Amino acid sequence: MDLFSRTNLKADPAKVKQVKIWIAEILNIDEEIGISLNQLTCHEEDCPPIETAIVIMEKPPKQYKIHKSITEIDRPDIEQLIKQ
Repeated sequence: MDLFSRTNLKADPAKVKQVKIWIAEILNIDEEIGISLNQLTCHEEDCPPIETAIVIMEKPPKQYKIHKSITEIDRPDIEQLIKQ
């Protein structure tokens, strides 16, 4: 049973770029390192309907998730990643 799947919802490319900029600034990531954002839908009980998976393509990769769509993410959400 697949509890998570990628959603067909497309985020605004400008918003995706802005979120990646915030991630790079706040987590102090070198511009040569890739950042991947994927919106996932969850079909499990008590799971948010959409969450964003963030992968920093370092060695080893670092993974984070925010229980919001890319469109809903703001800078304080990224700042919270450091506190986790």
